[in-house]
Amino acid sequence: MTALAGVCLLGGLPMATLAAPLPVTVAVVSQSGDARYAPRWLEQAYPGHPHGRPLAAARLAAEEAGVELDVLGLSLKVIELSIADMQGLPAALAQLKAAGVRHVLADLPAPALRQLVQLAPAALGGAMVFNIGLEDDALRGEQCAAHLLHTLPSAQMRSDALAQYLAARNWRKLLLLQGPEPQDALQAQALVRSAQRYGLKIVQTRPFKLGTDPRERDLANTRLLTGDREHELVAVADSVGEFARTLPYATQWPRPVVGSSGLMALAWHPHWERNGGPQLSRRFDKLAGRPMQDHDWAAWAAVKAVAAVLADDPKAGIAQQLKRLRGGSVYLDGAKGPRLSFRPWDGQLRQPMFLAHGDGVAGTAPLEGVLHPTEVLDTLGMDEKESACKQRP
Repeated sequence: MTALAGVCLLGGLPMATLAAPLPVTVAVVSQSGDARYAPRWLEQAYPGHPHGRPLAAARLAAEEAGVELDVLGLSLKVIELSIADMQGLPAALAQLKAAGVRHVLADLPAPALRQLVQLAPAALGGAMVFNIGLEDDALRGEQCAAHLLHTLPSAQMRSDALAQYLAARNWRKLLLLQGPEPQDALQAQALVRSAQRYGLKIVQTRPFKLGTDPRERDLANTRLLTGDREHELVAVADSVGEFARTLPYATQWPRPVVGSSGLMALAWHPHWERNGGPQLSRRFDKLAGRPMQDHDWAAWAAVKAVAAVLADDPKAGIAQQLKRLRGGSVYLDGAKGPRLSFRPWDGQLRQPMFLAHGDGVAGTAPLEGVLHPTEVLDTLGMDEKESACKQRP
């Protein structure tokens, strides 16, 4: 082989030197003081809650996409940017612009996420923001945005999955225990809507509250709260998770617990045994040193979505990429079975949900026999006619 300037001669034929892949940078933006990652909460490892930051999952997805994108002359690079508070967001966006970032994974509390969504398009010259950390239905409804997509399931998707499972087994009478936090009320509202959809009956709603005030100790007494016998199951809406963890096997009567403990609707479970799930869980565990949880899967899926839209049309600009993703014509493999796409009306990623407990997966939703005119995955969460989102790219 004889090397000339910029050209190799191989077998007597000239071959141009291959150019380096064009890098596409994806940023994971988080907040350093985010209460979800306080050491106390990470140590408790409540079911359905983050067990660590999702950066490793995003980098795993970028690594998995490497071969496919390399053929197209592209590569994915994941960077991390942490802000101390909302006041630091403009400076952070300036850093992202300097790095050429237009794909942002937002792992932020709701106020900071809303500000990021408002500022990012102008600051970055167009942007695609993935919500990977919040289940709030309002972010998919009246607070939605054309450039905001969601890979974490919504609260309504979770409650619909649970209600489908209970209805299929004819377990219909629920006692609902609701905590004092605003997020508890939103979870309870979603469960009430799901109960109406699938023919469940909430026979009673009772408040619970953990605390040190002796006048309120009855509000944390699981036997008193579950003393009536009319219900068949106990559903608990506890966004913190501290009370819900104490409930299974502590009720007055032998009743299953569902919702925020016991049987839960999850985006991911490390014991999922099909569709490439064991391989994904092992790769993540090896990289992060802990099992994959919902928020990790959401970050992994967001980067997979970026890779999928780049592979679909490597020359498309950010506006065209948004239209393709929000149009539902670009699909990704989420290691859950069916191919996944985003809903045009609210930017939510369609996906099956796992009905699971600590030791494994009991079932998946949508359940067999649940019907929809066009897409059975749209039986989970707000369908197009129900959606309050009016923003389209």
